[in-house]
Amino acid sequence: MSRTTTSLVLVLLFVAPMLSGCFGSDVIGGGSDDSDHWLPPVEDRAHLTYENGDVFSRVSNNGSYGIDTVRSIYVSVPAITLTDGGAGATGGAEVHLGLWLPQIEGCDYDAAELPEECKVPIIAEIGPYYNDGDVDALTPANRLGRFLIENFVPHGFGVAQVSVFGTGNSNHCMDLMGLDEQEGIHAAVEYLGTAPFSNGAVGIIGKSYDGSTPWEAAAMGSEYLKTIVPMSGLIGVQDLMWRNGSMEARGAIMHNGVYGSFGLDGDSGDIENACEGYVEGYYAGPLAYVTGDNLAWMGSDYWQERHFLTRAMENYAGSVYIIHGLQDWNVDPHMAFPVHRMMQDAGFDVKGLYGQWGHDYPDRLSGHQGLSSGRGGEAFPFTLRWDWADDLLEWFDFYLKDEGPQPRLVAEVQDNMGGWRVEGTYPPAEQDWLRFGMDECSIIGGGETITSSSSLRIECPFFDEDTRIVGTPTFHVDATVSAFSTSGHLFVEMVQASTGMHLGHAVMDLRFHAGGKDGEVLGPGETVNAKMEFFGMDVLIPAGDGIHLIISQTGEDYIPSPVSMQPVTVGVGATSILSLSTVERGCDDLFMPPMMTDPYPQCVVEE
Repeated sequence: MSRTTTSLVLVLLFVAPMLSGCFGSDVIGGGSDDSDHWLPPVEDRAHLTYENGDVFSRVSNNGSYGIDTVRSIYVSVPAITLTDGGAGATGGAEVHLGLWLPQIEGCDYDAAELPEECKVPIIAEIGPYYNDGDVDALTPANRLGRFLIENFVPHGFGVAQVSVFGTGNSNHCMDLMGLDEQEGIHAAVEYLGTAPFSNGAVGIIGKSYDGSTPWEAAAMGSEYLKTIVPMSGLIGVQDLMWRNGSMEARGAIMHNGVYGSFGLDGDSGDIENACEGYVEGYYAGPLAYVTGDNLAWMGSDYWQERHFLTRAMENYAGSVYIIHGLQDWNVDPHMAFPVHRMMQDAGFDVKGLYGQWGHDYPDRLSGHQGLSSGRGGEAFPFTLRWDWADDLLEWFDFYLKDEGPQPRLVAEVQDNMGGWRVEGTYPPAEQDWLRFGMDECSIIGGGETITSSSSLRIECPFFDEDTRIVGTPTFHVDATVSAFSTSGHLFVEMVQASTGMHLGHAVMDLRFHAGGKDGEVLGPGETVNAKMEFFGMDVLIPAGDGIHLIISQTGEDYIPSPVSMQPVTVGVGATSILSLSTVERGCDDLFMPPMMTDPYPQCVVEE
């Protein structure tokens, strides 16, 4: 598509998003009515200029406080007892944290009591990486700590870097998000909420593992935990590693093979790894691969205690700001969808930021610019959100200080071509479904019997108009396992017909053909209707183009079914149905992020 336009068209393209109205109940337009608020609504930020010379974004106005000397603090965790092993047996379980506080005139943080004007809210990042692949907890970490300290301590917040058990200077064992780890996190939250320097409000933020600890803290519940900001975080360990019974390659070894070494330093403290969770890690992963389930039938609670979302919804009473990359295939987007709507429907204050970046932060140039075609490349550089630090300041001011207007509880979503828009929830509540029976589509490559080295390529009818596929489309396909097998495995990739560009994918162990987490052993040669669901996606297909489905036995980093790698035959009749969840959104519904000088390519009008 040509990028050459008249000056008038360029002006209209930049102005139109600012004037966008409501097109359907899920599209939020117009922005905040509070004209006196220091931060304009996101639709009106295209003109803003931010400092972008560092690796992360900066608040537009620096705070007035200095940054005090870091404090090294050990927090006792009395909930760890003899039955837990590790430090429960050797005595004195504790977690370690580094703490930065603002320099407020007349405030002596070492005093036993402090006046109200000296008490500040605390923002914590909690994870396993201090001293293990990163700096210690007393040094501002480049992954997030320095961003938090330099942006928010001058605005009157404290910042804590906390090591989970078995990492950094925290003792006990590396419990990989188990109940022991949750107790350690809970103890840190309780301390940060009740310490003399605290105003009683704690927020937790982080990415990846550090984005999972906010969910762990929420699962435990605390009157002091007021907000969580999970970025690419896990709502549960098995929830991520297994999808419809299909296991990621790392699933079976995640505990002891990937993170277990964090608790082994070659010193006398290594004996503390002899704890319940660490021992269970040796069998829980391999057995879950074989069965695909959570092992409850054998009396194991290993996976159950590492599922956080259900308990968070029961025990937590704060707000949630979910941030996730739609091209994140390290922590897949199903950790954010449909969680956003579930939390919202349960009455929580929820905001979402969903860009076309990978396992990254919203503001990191180095990570965004390296994405390939079909994996976020087309959306760059519009992925970069230099206003993110301001966005967080607005969020923390309200939920930790009770200052300023309430942030808009919306979802900011970016499509695969770069366009940002605002939705009332995500995936949008009102969707139109386009359904194609496979008898309406055409086989253009391969055959219906799929082996470990073959695939089937199907072309469906092209679209007469621009089509926006959002959320989690489904593919319910008839599948027949081999006469020599009791299961099978399918992987489906959706690509753009004209370019072959990746749009989305789905995976399933056929023992879990009905969906959910309860599988069944199939009879040899049995036929089932596999109810596959695609991972979260937001893609735009131009008019006159269409999609192809490429069906194989496995893909991405998923391992085939342990039962068999025998051939699977798929049906291409009317009972195999592709259902595409769509919404109508045009260029008038898009907003331009700050610091972007070019219009969205899909919105350029050709001469």
